Amino acid sequence: MTQPTDLSASSAAKSWQYFAVLITVAAFLLLSKLAWWQWQRAEEKTQQLQQIARWQQQDGLPVAQLQVTNLSALDGAPLQGQVRWLSPYIWLLDNQIVNGRVGYDVVVPVQAQDSLLLLNLGWTAGRAERADLPEVVIPEVFELHGVLRTEPRPFLLGQNIESAAGYPQRIQAVLPQQLAEASGLQLLDAVFYQQQSDFVPHYQPVILPPEKHRAYALQWALLAVAVVFVALAVRYQRSHHE
Repeated sequence: MTQPTDLSASSAAKSWQYFAVLITVAAFLLLSKLAWWQWQRAEEKTQQLQQIARWQQQDGLPVAQLQVTNLSALDGAPLQGQVRWLSPYIWLLDNQIVNGRVGYDVVVPVQAQDSLLLLNLGWTAGRAERADLPEVVIPEVFELHGVLRTEPRPFLLGQNIESAAGYPQRIQAVLPQQLAEASGLQLLDAVFYQQQSDFVPHYQPVILPPEKHRAYALQWALLAVAVVFVALAVRYQRSHHE
């Protein structure tokens, strides 16, 4: 009379084993993928820093070079030349923290020879009331000192440009093509980070260095290995108790 119960228990045990194997494999693959992704990010950051370092060893490129077709080849390049602000366009990049204070990065479009380019002029403090945007004074002409970036692109969820009757406008990310559509300007798909201005330059080409990404990759890889060892240990213990 106990045979049906034994069969049922055996079937349940086998089902649990299959389920445990699937969970282990899925966790191992997920953690391995995360480790590989972090490793790839480290390689990308290394290449970016190397390219910027090579550019910094050269003299600034004339701003007329922006007319070249392959704009991505100029990622990290210093530029030289004079540009003119396109009034009245001013965008304030939200949630920028400098020395523990919250404020905005001031972003404006400029005429650079036959091209239109976005300039990030640096940081300015916000006001006590969020509804009150800071008043910024933009020079009519700039002499370029800084670095051009064409990659990477910021990740954004939700609305970028805060609706406003005029300028300045608050934004959540500097997306040149989106700002071009909103303003009607033919902006290049790049941002120049000005290092000399009346604002506070604080741009860093890389926030997380390659070493950090490699450390994260190692952590994920060790977790993947640990999942396998834990699963094997659990199976070993169960087999000796049956």
